Amino acid sequence: MNLPADHPSIPRPKVGVLLMNLGTPDGPDARSVRRYLGEFLSDRRVVEIPPIAWQPILRGIILNTRPKKSAHAYGQVWREDGSPLAAITRAQAVALEGAFGPDVLVDWAMRYGNPSIASRLDAMKAAGCERILLAPLYPQYCAATTATANDKAWAHLATLRWQPAIRTLPPYHDDPRYIAALKDSVETSLAELPFVPDAIVASFHGMPKRTLELGDPYHCHCQKTARLLSEAMGRELVVAFQSRFGPAKWLGPATDETLVDLARSGRRKVAIVAPGFSADCLETLEELAIRGRESFLEAGGTDFAYLPCLNDEPGGVAMLRGIIATELEGWVRLP
Repeated sequence: MNLPADHPSIPRPKVGVLLMNLGTPDGPDARSVRRYLGEFLSDRRVVEIPPIAWQPILRGIILNTRPKKSAHAYGQVWREDGSPLAAITRAQAVALEGAFGPDVLVDWAMRYGNPSIASRLDAMKAAGCERILLAPLYPQYCAATTATANDKAWAHLATLRWQPAIRTLPPYHDDPRYIAALKDSVETSLAELPFVPDAIVASFHGMPKRTLELGDPYHCHCQKTARLLSEAMGRELVVAFQSRFGPAKWLGPATDETLVDLARSGRRKVAIVAPGFSADCLETLEELAIRGRESFLEAGGTDFAYLPCLNDEPGGVAMLRGIIATELEGWVRLP
């Protein structure tokens, strides 16, 4: 069809895949961390305390005390190419580019911080994406992770006159491809260790216990992932939950306490893996690999190893390609 000379150019119709992860400050400094935490801890999906009670605590205490400490922690794991979480998520997107054919664009965004979900949706729309798969990279569904990433996308889509068609990637906590990728990754890492662990800890990010009581399936998803991985490996896993915050009762047992208990009970050689994270980040590289090690050794442990996430390794990328391809069926013909 011939268009008038003054008609805006129309790009070739495309499909978009937007990988979405939690977020990160722009730098390992207190100002950047304060800005990031202000956005993160103001999310009603993350902190469900009424704002009238929570915001004075957040603005008056937390954002004046925590950023400096968190900035130090980020500084311990920051890479030349930036935040580990952002760098790895970007690498995952690059590795998947072209995996679904020439008319499928793969991009990435952060729920908090940059690049924002809104900016990447706009870029996809401008590039001609008339159909977009939102892909929160959280194997286990949680309202504070999966739902809030989708919420942010919906909020921006609500501002668009011409919206693309949207699908969302479901949780893949029990997908055989995910379990197989975890098994291969863990066993490869274990084979490279100079010791045989007395125990393997599967540490998941913690959530307040009330989220389970309110119907969030996260705890169940974590337990099922651990059970399936344990069965696949033919070895018991010790399940624990990390990153407690505030006075509320959290899902347990706590990872830091579990490591101490293992050492004191005589299991002095431990490996720890974080199956709830699609990419290594502050919570794995600093909280587990650094502080977890210190706690375990101080309690009498002798050997400690943190086993990396799937990240952008070939097995992890192949797993992502498979589960994303399933959700693109009917939209594209895969090469």
